[in-house]
Amino acid sequence: MKSILRASALSVLVSLSIWLPQTGLAEPHEWRAPRGQVLDDHYHHGYFYPHIGVVVTALPVGYRTYWFHGASWYFAEGVWYQAGPGGFVVARPPVGLVVTLLPPTATTVWIGGAPYYYANDVYYRWDSTADGYEVVAPPVGAEQPGSAPAQAPEDIFIYPRNGQTAEKQAADRYECHNWASNQTGFDPARTQEGSAPATSSSAAVQYRRAMSACLEARGYSVK
Repeated sequence: MKSILRASALSVLVSLSIWLPQTGLAEPHEWRAPRGQVLDDHYHHGYFYPHIGVVVTALPVGYRTYWFHGASWYFAEGVWYQAGPGGFVVARPPVGLVVTLLPPTATTVWIGGAPYYYANDVYYRWDSTADGYEVVAPPVGAEQPGSAPAQAPEDIFIYPRNGQTAEKQAADRYECHNWASNQTGFDPARTQEGSAPATSSSAAVQYRRAMSACLEARGYSVK
């Protein structure tokens, strides 16, 4: 009986030794990127994207269409497409194009004291006048990004509902502050001396409401 069990165990080990290399489980360090895709690990981004110029016959589910200078662009999961021979061609988006939503894979990078969003070799920056994220050229200092600035003392406290990172929280606060200041004409960090108390108080209340609305829309509870 023992000899039969040993033989069975040996048979299983031999089978595993044959099966594991075929599935790639024996040597995970030899695992390769999906065919036609490349790893973008800039800023430890860590996502795979299709090569520029790759042609697909159909757009991914959930894509969004954007118009820019008379041309249509299709956007899905951080990848840009344009209509081309045989289907849709993976391409680089033009600088100046504004999107309403960032790619879900975007990495927040602080450059020159301002937040940028990076994905698939493309940089985005919040444009409060367009109420969206503009595709921009690689900013000066992109190879040496900094850290998120220390949070300014305010009476607004935010609690992330969607697991936002500290960098993303700082970026959202920064952008909502700029938006609220543009909407109300009030900047708590630059309150002019000598302003009428009633005017200052009213502007401050409007600013706080705008700031809270912006943060809540981005997935925060505001206190």
